Amino acid sequence: AFFTDRIIAMSFPSSGKQSFYRNPIKEVARFLDTKHPDHYKVYNLCSEKGYDPKYFHYRVERIFIDDHNVPALQDMLKFTASVREWMSQDEKNIIAIHCKGGKGR
Repeated sequence: AFFTDRIIAMSFPSSGKQSFYRNPIKEVARFLDTKHPDHYKVYNLCSEKGYDPKYFHYRVERIFIDDHNVPALQDMLKFTASVREWMSQDEKNIIAIHCKGGKGR
């Protein structure tokens, strides 16, 4: 889902058996590399699990937010500062944000 033309919210990019029913990581990477080559950064807000950032050319930042919880103020400030910096570097830059299901955090 696109919130704006520069912000994408998605569910967790999965591999293995989970990729059959949840956002296959290779498809997510292919989409981002095709539509926004070298102009995307992925934010993983899921504290429970991660993945190899190589799929996204190591442009992954992780903010550890527990499911069904609000983030700490320090984490929100870190996140917003990082997004602001990334977005201001180039008007083509976009972000893709996800937690587990894609809407909770």
